[in-house]
Amino acid sequence: MGKARTVGVGMDYSQTSKLALKWAADNLVEGGDSLIIIQVVSPKVETTNKQLFQDTGSPLIPLAEFREINVSKHYGLNPDPEVLDLLDMVAKTKGVKVVAKVYWGDPREKLCEGVDHLKLDSLVVGSRGLGAIKRVLLGSVSNYVVQNALCPVTVVKGPPK
Repeated sequence: MGKARTVGVGMDYSQTSKLALKWAADNLVEGGDSLIIIQVVSPKVETTNKQLFQDTGSPLIPLAEFREINVSKHYGLNPDPEVLDLLDMVAKTKGVKVVAKVYWGDPREKLCEGVDHLKLDSLVVGSRGLGAIKRVLLGSVSNYVVQNALCPVTVVKGPPK
């Protein structure tokens, strides 16, 4: 076991972001590492904590607090029980410190900002598997992050459709 690392996982509760979290838990994080769940909320969502933390993102939210429904509502989140259970399992069985961070804005830009701000050693994101036309029109978050993040990025693809 080497130096403790800080690993981020982009989470939007889609199936592919859950697969990215599972992949990071199974293949990347080890005891002593920190796992930061990075969530980017639409800037249109009005929450009580948005005005306080819109520029810098939320403070790091420990897993125990992240489970509390009131905390999630303050940040405009709807945590998935499956994700919370997986995070609990990783924290207990692997000895990984799990925290969450919330940003508001464009996911592409905010994930890259998070890499720099959180000093991540690695970032794991899911891929929605957009076709060529949709990728051009909508833009690919994972492609943008791979090109612009200042750390290694792993893109976990979902099962073929």
